[in-house]
Amino acid sequence: MANPRSLLADTRPLENVHFRRLWLANIVTVIGAQLTVVAVPAQIYAMTGASAYVGLTGVFGLVPLVIFGLWGGALADAMDRRTVLVCTTLGLILTSALFWAQAVSGASNVWLLLGLFSVQQAFFAVNQPTRSAVLPKLLPPEQLPAANSLNMTVMQAGAIAGPLVGGALIPLLGFSWLYLADTVTLLATLGAVVALPRLPVEGVAITPGLRSVIDGLAYLKGHPVLLMSFVVDIIAMVFGMPRALFPEMAHTSFGGPTEGGLAFALLFAAIPAGAVIGGIFSGWVSRVERQGLAVISCVIVWGLAIVGFGVATGLAQGSPGVFLWIAVGMLVVGGAADMASAAFRTSMLQTAAKDEVRGRLQGVFIVVVAGGPRVADVAHGASAAMVGTAATAAGGGVLVVVGTVVAALLVPAFVRYRLVRQPLT
Repeated sequence: MANPRSLLADTRPLENVHFRRLWLANIVTVIGAQLTVVAVPAQIYAMTGASAYVGLTGVFGLVPLVIFGLWGGALADAMDRRTVLVCTTLGLILTSALFWAQAVSGASNVWLLLGLFSVQQAFFAVNQPTRSAVLPKLLPPEQLPAANSLNMTVMQAGAIAGPLVGGALIPLLGFSWLYLADTVTLLATLGAVVALPRLPVEGVAITPGLRSVIDGLAYLKGHPVLLMSFVVDIIAMVFGMPRALFPEMAHTSFGGPTEGGLAFALLFAAIPAGAVIGGIFSGWVSRVERQGLAVISCVIVWGLAIVGFGVATGLAQGSPGVFLWIAVGMLVVGGAADMASAAFRTSMLQTAAKDEVRGRLQGVFIVVVAGGPRVADVAHGASAAMVGTAATAAGGGVLVVVGTVVAALLVPAFVRYRLVRQPLT
C-alpha cells in the first residue's frame, strides 16, 4: 500500500535555502499583491461609478504584460538574473508605494491610477519570467515539477484569500492601507532575491530587443515539443475557460441575484480552490517521467470537467440545488488538473530549453497564460449570446478534448517526451 504521505506535496525543493527563502517570501507577497488586485478596480469604480472604466484595467494590464513579458524574457537572457530580480522587485515596491501615495493624497484622476497599474504590470511581466528561469540553476531537474507545484499552490491560495481579505478591509480601512500592505509585504521578496547568488546566463550573450525576441520565438519553431507545450495551453484556455459566463450562470442557471451572491462566489472560487487542493496533493508529480503524456492527460481531464460543468449548468434550470454543487465540483476538478498541467509544462520549459533562451520562453509562457483567458472571455461571451451559456461551456470543453487529441496525434514526440536532464539541442 502506498504511503499516504507520498500523496502530499513533495517538499524536497524547500531543502534548498534559496528556493525556501523565495517560497516563504512569496506566501507573504502574494497576499499583498492580491490586495492591490482588489483595490485598483474598486477604487476606479469608486472614482467613476462606471464599469466601463473598470474594464479598462484589462487593456492597461494586458498590453504591458505582452510587451514586457516578451522583452523581459529577453532581458533575463542578457543580464545576471539576480540583478533583474532585484531591480524589478524594487520597481514593484515603488509602484505600490505610489498607489499608496495617490490614495492618501485623495487623488481622483482615474488615468493616473490606470497609468500606475500599467507600470506595475510591466515590472511584473519582467519579474515573473526571470523567477521561473532561475529555478533550474537552484534545483535539480527531477525537483522542478514539485517546485512549480509549490509555487502555484501559493499563487492560487492568494487568489482566494486576497480578494476575501481585501473585500472585507476596504470598507473598514480604505484603499491606502491595502496599498501600504502590498508595499510592505514586497520587502520580504526583496530580501529573498538579494540573498540569491549571482545567476549569470550560460551560453551566448544577447542584446535584449526585438531581434532577440524573434530569435527566441524561432527557437520554438525548431523544437516542436516545446512549441506544443504552448499550443495545448492555448487550446485549454481559449476553448475551455468559461469565467466570462459565471455572472450570467449564477443568476439565470442557479437563481442568484444579479449583483452576486453565493453561487457567483462559488463559481469564481472553484477553479483556484481546485488548484490549491491539487497542489496540496501533488506528491505524484515528482514521480512522473512521461511529462508530455501527463500534460495531454491533464488537459483532457480539464476539458471533460468543463463539459460536466456545462451540462450541470444546463440541467439546473434556474434552481441551484444539487446541480450547483456538481458544477462547482467539476470546476474544482478542472482547477486541480490545470495546476498539474501548468507544473509539468513549466518544468518542461525549464529543463528542455537551453539556459540562454529560458528567459524568453518563460516570457512567452507568461503572455500565453495571461492572454489565453482574455481571448476566452471574448469568445465565450459572443458564443453565449448565440447558443446560451450552458451550451457554450459544454461545447468549449468538447473542443478542448478534441483539439488536444488532434494536437497529440500531429506531434507524437510530445506524447513520448520524458523528463530530461540535459537541454534539447
